[in-house]
Amino acid sequence: MKTLIKNVHVLTMDIEKREYPKGYILIEDSNISSVGSMEHLPEEMEGTEVIDGHQAIAMPGMINTHTHVGMIPFRSLGDDYPDRLRRFLFPLEKDCMTAELAYHSGKYAIAEMQLAGVTTFMDMYYFEDAIAQATEEMGSRAILGETVIDFPTCDTTTAHGGLDYARSFIPKWLNHELITPAIAPHAPNTNSPEALQEAVKLSEMYQVPITMHVSEMDYEQEYFQNTFGQTPVEFLSSIGALTNRFVAAHCIHLSDKDIELLKDHKVSVAHCIGANTKSAKGVARVKDLLEQGIPVGLGTDGPSSGNTLDLFTQMKLFANFHKTNLKDRSAFPASEIVELATMGGAKVLGLQNKVGSLETGKKADIVLVETQSVNMFPIFDPYAALVYSANASNVQDVFIHGKRKIKDKQLNENNLNTLRQNLFEHMEDFTASAKDRL
Repeated sequence: MKTLIKNVHVLTMDIEKREYPKGYILIEDSNISSVGSMEHLPEEMEGTEVIDGHQAIAMPGMINTHTHVGMIPFRSLGDDYPDRLRRFLFPLEKDCMTAELAYHSGKYAIAEMQLAGVTTFMDMYYFEDAIAQATEEMGSRAILGETVIDFPTCDTTTAHGGLDYARSFIPKWLNHELITPAIAPHAPNTNSPEALQEAVKLSEMYQVPITMHVSEMDYEQEYFQNTFGQTPVEFLSSIGALTNRFVAAHCIHLSDKDIELLKDHKVSVAHCIGANTKSAKGVARVKDLLEQGIPVGLGTDGPSSGNTLDLFTQMKLFANFHKTNLKDRSAFPASEIVELATMGGAKVLGLQNKVGSLETGKKADIVLVETQSVNMFPIFDPYAALVYSANASNVQDVFIHGKRKIKDKQLNENNLNTLRQNLFEHMEDFTASAKDRL
């Protein structure tokens, strides 16, 4: 099957950042078979579905490098409490999270991301097998990691039980065309050194990613300094936990030596500016990371931490906070920020040969951002329009693996009201328990 998208301003996000202001994209099955200017449109179009983009901006599908999609029920719960993690999140997860709730939360969260032009995400949560089923049914691209932590959880009965869960979860989903299984220790300070090393062994054995919250908390820094005389990054390096499959989330508190270690071990970083600043934790040294050639992508964190799963919000917050932090209006031009949301994220997840740019032979993960709404006129610079003017409601059409998931701003294969109602019905016990803790 072939689909032609025409009359669009194509931002390829390839290595040369080529643009086609009057461009087209030709999809064949799950791949991009051709991209270029309308004047070079292939002649043979028989049997091809034609979509007129009406001057929309065509960009690669955006990539959310860190989230917890099972946590939609937590959104807006206790947002301003100082110790939200231990007052609400950990106990409610233990008492109320089920495979069914995680599944329905996952479907709803993936719908939210698709509507916002996010075609790929990396997840860390519990019941990842249920999350994988939700992802498969929704048809998104994802890397999914089962959480490992040093106490019994909602889906395990022993400390570090996520390791056993992962031993069955990872082989089940290996070689799936859209889903890559992973292992996800919660953090260096919430796991024993032995458990962290075992997680690395699983990552190596199956050649799958490993992801972890790293250098996110002040008390995490204090614990490692007081206990080992090291930073969390130095500690992870000392036990052999850092590898080229390691995706470190947050990395707010980094020393020069930490950055050097991340570079030496070819670690990638998921930067969650919205969640980091909402929780008053700080602004990560992204400019320094990028200058050292360390791959960085944007992440939303969970819907409880950042309240949204879209990357338009993250791009705007990224620009505002980093420019202010660096006292430099010219820091991070808009094209570089769009790159973080697309090819940058692809490099973080090791998917740069499949997605992240609009090039012949790559997977057809494509987003059309309409330019007819009141906030999208005029456009002197399409990159600036995406970063500073656009929002998720401007996403018009989304293709994942060649399939049209969003059509004219609506889910094309699912009903949002049905997804919401299903989630609402499974939240009854959770909601009651949550209200008791307020």
